Amino acid sequence: MKRFLLVLAAFALATAAVAQTYPARPITFTVPWSPGGGTDTASRTLAAMLNNQLGVTVNVVNRTGGGGVVGHLALAQAPANGYTIGAITVEITMLPHIGQTTLSYEDYTALGLMINNPSAVTVRADAPWETLDELLDHIRANPGELQASGTAMGGIWDLARIGMLDIAGIDPDAMPWVPSQGAAPAFQELLAGGVDVVTAALAEAAPLMQAGEVRVLGVMAPERVGRFPDIPTLAELGIDWSIGGWAAVAAPAGLPAEVRTVLADAIEEAMASPEFVDPLTQAGFTLQPMNADDFSVFIASQHEVNGRLLRLAGVVED
Repeated sequence: MKRFLLVLAAFALATAAVAQTYPARPITFTVPWSPGGGTDTASRTLAAMLNNQLGVTVNVVNRTGGGGVVGHLALAQAPANGYTIGAITVEITMLPHIGQTTLSYEDYTALGLMINNPSAVTVRADAPWETLDELLDHIRANPGELQASGTAMGGIWDLARIGMLDIAGIDPDAMPWVPSQGAAPAFQELLAGGVDVVTAALAEAAPLMQAGEVRVLGVMAPERVGRFPDIPTLAELGIDWSIGGWAAVAAPAGLPAEVRTVLADAIEEAMASPEFVDPLTQAGFTLQPMNADDFSVFIASQHEVNGRLLRLAGVVED
């Protein structure tokens, strides 16, 4: 018994020592997407705040390729010592379902959610539908007539379409998907009349909406987006559905609890600061700060939901 108590005491002292000395050197913050994109911008804004919060340099390193796989893998395979953290994005809850990687959310220690840009339902300004109900009624009455776009088949904005129609009691095939290389070319197709609806980030629809070229019928968010208070959520319109393209912070799985606490507390404090909130909000991001524990629950749910939607999309077999 005495030996056991000595071991416990030694472990407690070692744990306390780690908490007191961490971090003792610079931290690498990996980003699985290219410089200048949304995830990169949010990550660099946070890293700048963490320099002050943690008292060491936090260096952002972009590890791109493989549709996000390269960067996500680099983070998952790094030593779980707190000196490599990084961004993970919604794709980590999608890629394992389609067999593009064996990685999953379980390969990471969740540290917090940064941004979650919700999808919007967008049509041309001269479209005959003034409301989402009118659009859905048209789809029900004329299955297969209208087409939607926003990203690749099975991408996050395709899942936005599928989830909306499924919860509205409409077969997703009633509004087929036209794959695109992203939201920007999808909006070009919308304006040219090649497609009828775009489900993609509200932030990307906003400039066209403000120019009077498109009409946004609803946003797939838990609540109205602050910059656009006149756009109703789908839940307000009777469709309990929200989805977005999110970016979060994580470390490799197995991160010591005391190091996780230091990082999670610093990240939570940084994300609450005006220096983080103001520039990202002004740039059009939808912030959804979420602490480490809440994000752990969120990402597990996202894995299940997106797997189901990918099966509905026909990308994954049951």
